[in-house]
Amino acid sequence: MKMETRAGLSRQILIAMSAITILAGVLVFFGSYLVYSAIVAVYPLPETDEWLTSLDLVIFAALILGTLPIAALVALRLARRILDPLESLARSARQIAAGDLSARAAASDKALGETASLVGDFNTMAQRLQDMAADMALWNATIAHELRTPLTILKGRLQGIIDGVFEPDERTLRRLILQVDGLARLVEDLRTVTLADSGHLDLRIVPTRLDRELEELAELMAPDLASDGFHLTLELDDIVVDADATRVRQAVLALISNARRHAIRGAITISLKAVDGTAVLAISDEGPGIDRNLAGRAFEPFVRGDPDRAKETGGNGLGLSVVRAIMEAHGGSLRYRTAPGGGALFEMGFGASAVPRAR
Repeated sequence: MKMETRAGLSRQILIAMSAITILAGVLVFFGSYLVYSAIVAVYPLPETDEWLTSLDLVIFAALILGTLPIAALVALRLARRILDPLESLARSARQIAAGDLSARAAASDKALGETASLVGDFNTMAQRLQDMAADMALWNATIAHELRTPLTILKGRLQGIIDGVFEPDERTLRRLILQVDGLARLVEDLRTVTLADSGHLDLRIVPTRLDRELEELAELMAPDLASDGFHLTLELDDIVVDADATRVRQAVLALISNARRHAIRGAITISLKAVDGTAVLAISDEGPGIDRNLAGRAFEPFVRGDPDRAKETGGNGLGLSVVRAIMEAHGGSLRYRTAPGGGALFEMGFGASAVPRAR
C-alpha cells in the first residue's frame, strides 16, 4: 500500500532534527573559526602560553550567540512545516469526534511530504465516514418508508374490524396475512443483506446437486407461476457444487419472483451448465429486461425500475440485493446482461467447485 512504502513520519522528523543539529554545529564551528581568524588578523592578540585566553572565550561566546539564533530560526521554520498540519489534523479529529463529519484537515503548500500525505489520508477517511453516515441515514429512511405502508394498511384494517367497518371474513383476513407476509419477507431480506455486508452471513457449504434442488424448487413454484401466465423451462446439467442449498434456493426464488413481477407472460428459463470448471446458474425471461440507466445499479438495495408497478406486485427493491449478498458470501460471481431474446439474464457463477456427474 501507499502508506507502507513511504518513510515513517517519526523517521522524517528525526532526519530533519538531525539535519538542523548538524547545520547548527557547522555554522557555530566554521563561523566562529572564520570570524575569530579575521579578528586575530586585524587585531593580533598578545602572545601567551595559555591555550585559550579570556578574550578568546569572549569572542567564541559572542560568535556562538550570533549563530545559534540562525539555527533556531531554521529549526522553528522546519518545525512549523511539520506541526501546523498535525495541529490542523488534531483539530479536525476533535470536530469529527464531536459529530461534525464535514471537518477536514488542511496542509499548507510548504508542508513536508509525509505530513501532507497524512493529512490527505485523514481527509479521505473522513469523507468515507461522512458518506457512510449519509448512506446509513438514507438506508434508515428507506426502510422506514418500506415498513410504513404495510403497517398503515394493517392498522387501518384492524381498526376497521374493531369499529365494525369491515367484516372479519376470510377475504379480509387473507389480505391482512398478505401484508404480514410482505413484512416478514422485507425483514428477512434486510437481515440477509445486512449480515452479508458485515461478513456474518452464515453458510452451510456442502457438496450439493444443484440440478435436483432446482428441479424440486421448480415443481413447487410451477402452479403459482402458471396462474400468472408463466411456465418454467429447465436446462440442467447434472453438477455437484460446494454451496449452501437453502441460500441458493433463496437466490433463485428471488430472481424468479423478480421475473414474475416485471417480465412479460411467457417462459422463465433456468439453466445450469459447467463452463471451464465453473458452475453457471442462469435465470432468464422473455423481456423487457432492465433499463440501461438502471442496469449498473440493479443490485443496490431499494433500486426499482418501476416503483408504481413494484408497489402493485409487492416488490420491496431488495430481491437482487439479496442475490448479490448470497453470491458474494459464496465467493462466487453475479452479473446481468440482456438475453438473446431481449429479456433479462442473470448469471451466477460458483467458482471452480463444479463437478459434472455422469448420467
